[in-house]
Amino acid sequence: MKIVILDAATLGDVNLSGLEKFGTVETFATTQPEEVPNRIQGAEIIITNKVVINRPILETTNTLKLICVAATGYNIIDLQCAAERGITVTNAVGYSTNSVVAHTFSMLFYLSHHSRYFDDYTRSRQWCKSPTFNHLGESFSELAGKQWGIIGMGTIGRKVADIAQAFGCQVSYFSTSGQNREQPFECVSLEQLLQQSQIISIHAPLNEKTANLIDKPQLQQMSSEAILLNVSRGGIVNETALASALDDGEISAAGLDVLAKEPPDATHPLFHIQNQNRLFITPHIAWISRESRARLITEVEKNIAAFLKGESRNRVI
Repeated sequence: MKIVILDAATLGDVNLSGLEKFGTVETFATTQPEEVPNRIQGAEIIITNKVVINRPILETTNTLKLICVAATGYNIIDLQCAAERGITVTNAVGYSTNSVVAHTFSMLFYLSHHSRYFDDYTRSRQWCKSPTFNHLGESFSELAGKQWGIIGMGTIGRKVADIAQAFGCQVSYFSTSGQNREQPFECVSLEQLLQQSQIISIHAPLNEKTANLIDKPQLQQMSSEAILLNVSRGGIVNETALASALDDGEISAAGLDVLAKEPPDATHPLFHIQNQNRLFITPHIAWISRESRARLITEVEKNIAAFLKGESRNRVI
């Protein structure tokens, strides 16, 4: 079989040789939208992380049998067209949980413990001039006793909740689907969660229910001491409204691993807020620990093996 990987650069140095047991593998580091039709010609299987596969692209091929999304989210695929053309679509789930959870807490502590400030203080050798052995320039609080609100109580949200509870936090959550209510934590309305939480982390998919879920009215409901973390999908938080909320002191800080457009434009409003210490942005890296990427490729291999055996595994359609 001919297998085409469209954006291998997003996977880093992970070992892809295991895919060769299924056929001939053609690998592209990156693929621009206009390059997709030519590159997938004659392919039975394509693997994509973020390259969009829409109807016009799908209508250019008669050989394609399987699309493996090397990610959990599959909104980059025109599922209706794929179904019409008898093309199976699979995704990968569960591979990045540990990595994303760790990054969630990494972002929180960076912001809540003012790590940038204290690192700058010591690197600039100001500590060398201190009259005392320590420095009390920025104060911070313990996690114990804080109210942590989780938006989206899936596998990642549940693990964040368990660890937050171990730190002594009181945990509540809002179910974006309205269905996931059988959890050992209090399920509350979005309004209640925003009003009562000092820490709010988002672990939900981007869909019609979650797009712009956190906009100006929701930001205004939060405490001025609140820290907002989004490690799920850009587009859930209105980034222009967030920039204003940070500048106006409506919330204390925000940590984002995702933006609505990636990579962002240099004119993005979050790059121009007045107090950059209130903001921590990482370039969509929460999922990319070495172990997570290795598990991802293993998941893709298992999905292909199952498909070739006529079995259903991680099948979206």
